[in-house]
Amino acid sequence: MSIQKTLQGRSLLTWLDYTPDEIRYVLDLSRQVKREKNAVHERFKGKTLALLFEKRSTRTRCAFETAFGEEGGHPVFLSTADIQLGAKESIEDTARVLGRMFSAIQFRGFKQSTVETLAAYSGVPVYNGLTDAFHPTQALADIFTIEETFGGRGGITLCFVGDGRNNVARSLLVISAKLGVNVSIISPKALFPDPALLAQCEAAARHSGAKITVSDDLDGVAGADALYTDVWVSMGEEAQRAERLALLRPYQVNRTLMDKTGKKDTIFLHCLPAVKGEEVTADVIDGQQSRAWDQAENRKHTIKAIMLATLAV
Repeated sequence: MSIQKTLQGRSLLTWLDYTPDEIRYVLDLSRQVKREKNAVHERFKGKTLALLFEKRSTRTRCAFETAFGEEGGHPVFLSTADIQLGAKESIEDTARVLGRMFSAIQFRGFKQSTVETLAAYSGVPVYNGLTDAFHPTQALADIFTIEETFGGRGGITLCFVGDGRNNVARSLLVISAKLGVNVSIISPKALFPDPALLAQCEAAARHSGAKITVSDDLDGVAGADALYTDVWVSMGEEAQRAERLALLRPYQVNRTLMDKTGKKDTIFLHCLPAVKGEEVTADVIDGQQSRAWDQAENRKHTIKAIMLATLAV
């Protein structure tokens, strides 16, 4: 069976469920989609997309809405103020109803179990737009941006600095291990990645040739082709703000840390939104080495590619 066939009707909950060849197919499709961004297509004509949001969003919502709408599809935004998601109605029942009305569902919220339940009971493709565990659409855009910058050459090293157990760091570990990208997590020991997930990624890395390192030593950024960071206080963790800032302050990505890579062409990545002056200084994110704005645009192209690959069009 061709990869194109294996992807039809699939949900994207985490890249753990995808083979390296399947991920590579979606990346190749993303490049095609970006090349065609000014062309007029209607590949989602007659299809509908439910956008379920428990958490606020700029890039995820805009990427899904515009990617689906400009292809002739009809996206419908639904917040927790609009539907009974796990309140008066169980998530299972919500999934059953939406699956009969929509061609696909996107969920952005808190629990990974919620997006898994939607996928299990809806009967249509479900896309994880972010949970506390994973952010797969972001990770795909990140790898796309890295390859767009450096080409297809091997041996690329991606270094994530900050909260090593957050959803972005976890997703970068997974997709990098699958695709053979060397990945380092530099964070306080208290925020190291989950050992069970790390073991899964190390198993994948043995097949792909990727090197995975986890350390609290900032000297570990040496040789990095890309330095990546994320906000120190994620949505839902506001009560821990003072503690988190004190723990992560030494891990700020600034000019000194960028220079520590020893490479003039090291790029800076951030999934946004950024708190300038906390996890990153303004001169870095707004500087010439930053690719944060390319990442933001690439969310749209890669999300469109995911939907094109998994919806029968």
